[in-house]
Amino acid sequence: MSGYQGYKQEVLKYSQIIAKEGYVVGSGGNVSLRIPGEEALAITPSGMDYFDLSADDICIVGYDSTLIEGPHRPSVETGFHIAVYRNRPDVNAVMHTHQVFASVFTLLNQPIPALFDEQVLRLGNIVDIVPYAVSGSPELARNVAGKLGNNCNCYLLQNHGALCLGIDLNKALQNVKLLEKTARVYYYALTLKKEITNIPEPAAQLFFGILKNEQKNEISRKRGTEPGNEDGRKE
Repeated sequence: MSGYQGYKQEVLKYSQIIAKEGYVVGSGGNVSLRIPGEEALAITPSGMDYFDLSADDICIVGYDSTLIEGPHRPSVETGFHIAVYRNRPDVNAVMHTHQVFASVFTLLNQPIPALFDEQVLRLGNIVDIVPYAVSGSPELARNVAGKLGNNCNCYLLQNHGALCLGIDLNKALQNVKLLEKTARVYYYALTLKKEITNIPEPAAQLFFGILKNEQKNEISRKRGTEPGNEDGRKE
């Protein structure tokens, strides 16, 4: 059995969850997991329905885009997953979805501001737009990389879909769900054509500060400055 089997099984599990819950359709979107201690990730293959996959179909790919293990071509979006792991050491899991209400704002080219306490606490103080580039292109990976410095956990890919990050796959999934709830409420509020209030800036700074502290703690844990860093993986 492959030494990567556990990571493959997790990616498969969460890929099928987001498909079952309607955040992707068919072979749309992609899911990845950082391999601790290596410059590598486990990621869904390209162009395959999630419910036709087994764990053995999940790809292991190096940060140089070399296929380490797997019978299929990795997701065409592997490049921006690699960009996330290279630029955000706090992130161990990435989900790219085509969820409906978040996708509305990708067409409007409109970021989602700080509307709710829970949103800022988990997603950050803005859900920003990543400028359009062709799917799978190096330009799209560069555009994603250019936004990651804001320390947020969700982004809107212009005319495309959403990108959600997490310390682990479960946290990434919860961020997918929270983004969709936030986008849906914001969409309905906009249809009323009335003034929309953001949460006060001091509150936004407070909650975003808590999120950034969690990110710093995860980075410290990986660097071995805290106990429990046997393999660098957060369960």
